[in-house]
Amino acid sequence: MPFGPSELILNADNSIYHLNLLPEDIADTIITVGDPDRVDQVSSHFDSIELKKAKREFITHTGVKKGKRLTVISTGIGTDNIDIVFNELDALANIDFETKTIKKELRQLDFIRIGTSGAIQADIPVDSLLMGEYAIGFDGLLNSYGSEIIRENDFEKALNASMGSSVAKQLPYCVKYDDRLASKFYHNRIRLGVTITASGFYGPQFRQLRLEPSEENLMAKLVGFTHNERRLTNLEMETSGIYGLSKLLGHRAVSLNAILANRATGEFSKNPQKTVEELIEFTLDRITN
Repeated sequence: MPFGPSELILNADNSIYHLNLLPEDIADTIITVGDPDRVDQVSSHFDSIELKKAKREFITHTGVKKGKRLTVISTGIGTDNIDIVFNELDALANIDFETKTIKKELRQLDFIRIGTSGAIQADIPVDSLLMGEYAIGFDGLLNSYGSEIIRENDFEKALNASMGSSVAKQLPYCVKYDDRLASKFYHNRIRLGVTITASGFYGPQFRQLRLEPSEENLMAKLVGFTHNERRLTNLEMETSGIYGLSKLLGHRAVSLNAILANRATGEFSKNPQKTVEELIEFTLDRITN
C-alpha cells in the first residue's frame, strides 16, 4: 500500500521534506557531522563536488575523492535530528517516490560519523581519536521502534543492574557498531570505546551551571561500570541513534570521535580544530584506500 502524504512528506520538486534531497543526490557512503560548518571542512578534501544543497541545519555536499563517490551531511545536534536524517536518507535509498512504495531491491548505505566528544575516563587523553564499539543510549529514541532484536541485551541488563534506581527514569539501551565497516578504521591511532549518548549537553551530561543534577552520583557510577572488560569511555549526543536506526533499516554505521574534553581531569583541547581536521583526514584516507 502506498505511503500517505502525511507519512512520506515530499516538497514541490519531489525532494524529501527536511533534507531537500532527491534520491540521486546521495552516495552509498555517507559521512555525518553535527556541525553544519564541518560539511565544508570535509568536502574541501574532495577532488570534485557535484552537488551542494541546504535546508535548515541540514547541509549536504556530494562529490568524489580518489574515484569514490561520497556524501557529507550535517545532522545538527541530538538523536531527535538523527531520527529525521536517517529515516529520510533511508527513504531516498529505498522508497520509490513515484509509487510511494518500498522498492523490491533495498540499497544498503554506509554511515560514518565524524564528531566531537568528551572522555569520562582520566586516562583517555584530550586530542585522541576514539571509535565507539558500543553506544549506550540515554536518549530514549529506540524505545519508539521495535528494537529488541538489534540491541545488546546482556550489556543493557548489566548496566541497569549496576545503576539501580539512578537509571529508572531513563532505561538506557545498547547497540553495537557494524563490525565489517568498523574494520576499515582499525588503526593504532584509534582507540575503541563504549560511547554514552545523552539527550542534552548540560544536565544530561552531568554539567552543572545554575541547575543541580537530579542524580549527584550517576557520573561516578558510569565511570566505574564495566561489562566483559569494557568500560564506558565518552559522552556525546548522536551515536546511539545512528547505530540503532542503521541496524533497524539494514545499513552499516560507525561513529568516530575527536576527544576534545576530559571530564575527569577538567581539560579541554587547546586546538580543537586541529584535532577535528586530523580525524577528517584519517577518516577519508581509510574510506578511499
